[in-house]
Amino acid sequence: MSALAATTGAISAGSDLKRRLRRAEWRGRLRAISLVAPLLLFLLLFFLIPIGRMLWLSVDNSELPTSMPHFAAAIQDWDPETEALPDEAILALFAEELRAASAARELAGVARRLNTEVPGFRTTIMGTARRLPTDPEGTWAETLAEIDSAWVESETWVLLQRASAPVTFYYLLASLDLRRDASGKIVAAPPDQAIYRGIFARTFWISGCVTLFCLLLGYPLAYKLASLPTRTSNLLMILVLLPFWTSLLVRTTSWIVLLQQQGPINQLLQGAGLIQDPLQLIYNRFGVFVAMTHILLPFMILPLYSVMRGIDPALIRAASSLGARPFTAFRRIYLPLTAPGIGAGCLLVFILSIGYYITPALVGGASDQMVSWFIAFFTNQTVNWGMASALGSILLIAVLLIYWIYIQLVGVERMRLG
Repeated sequence: MSALAATTGAISAGSDLKRRLRRAEWRGRLRAISLVAPLLLFLLLFFLIPIGRMLWLSVDNSELPTSMPHFAAAIQDWDPETEALPDEAILALFAEELRAASAARELAGVARRLNTEVPGFRTTIMGTARRLPTDPEGTWAETLAEIDSAWVESETWVLLQRASAPVTFYYLLASLDLRRDASGKIVAAPPDQAIYRGIFARTFWISGCVTLFCLLLGYPLAYKLASLPTRTSNLLMILVLLPFWTSLLVRTTSWIVLLQQQGPINQLLQGAGLIQDPLQLIYNRFGVFVAMTHILLPFMILPLYSVMRGIDPALIRAASSLGARPFTAFRRIYLPLTAPGIGAGCLLVFILSIGYYITPALVGGASDQMVSWFIAFFTNQTVNWGMASALGSILLIAVLLIYWIYIQLVGVERMRLG
């Protein structure tokens, strides 16, 4: 009996120990979740939800279905290939809801949405709403034709049919200089309207050049900082971090003062006799390159410095003792070891560059504005949230694609070194 009691007691004690361990693990999980929860909530509220909202606005087409819901549902059954115009019932429904939307002051959003596809259509639909009679003398087709000749054209009702769908790809297509023709096929926009591909190309070109300039200037500086004693390099690193303590707007306007025609740089060059007339150093591509490179240079130096600081100098000395010349040792040993820092610095600078707005807007000319300027234009001036969101979505996709390529290259490099 004593042996059985001892065994039972041991089993009970083991079960109690397991319960206490599970409770301790659960408390540990709750503690970890409580520590991470504020960060997750912050990311959800200020990062994921805004990005999701932007993606939705790039395809949102709710203006007409919200203001004229019954007409939007009815016109989806109209086939433009078999009927030149919608039937009288659809036209009557259109007139009724057009009048109601105008009375409720909901027609402005519909007019603005349609005007993005056909410039001038805002005047057509707003004028029709004002002149629309309560009881037409003839058919609604005749009445609408008398008000505006646009209502006898099949393309007008095709436009309304497209605008009646809850989702549209018009903004995304327009962001890539594409459009739908009368038959619904995706075609290239006319050359005089195709501007966004050039804007994206300009954005990536400027960002790529700024990234290259930062690498050329930051690599030797990071190398020098990494080769100095820790006490000295820490003091000099303060100078690298000093721009972070100064406003971006202040740094940009400082370059306006320095680069203007009567600024210190032009005066110095003229005083030295190198130039006769002041150079145009600002409000052009040169000014954009100079200002953006200066602002983004620390973002290149820091990743390079952190990687270079961890490289053992004995590796270079070993290569030299084996007969390698300094440049060969640098190319074969040191440069490959700094590749992670180069990749991280270039990725960071490039991603920051493609979203820049203030610096190109202040120091660049009309032909130097990047995608962010046009996003701000559609947001603040024309209040075209769909187009602004579409441009932002294309930019987001491009950034994710670049980051994916970087991850793939890093993975391949690790496999090669492994």
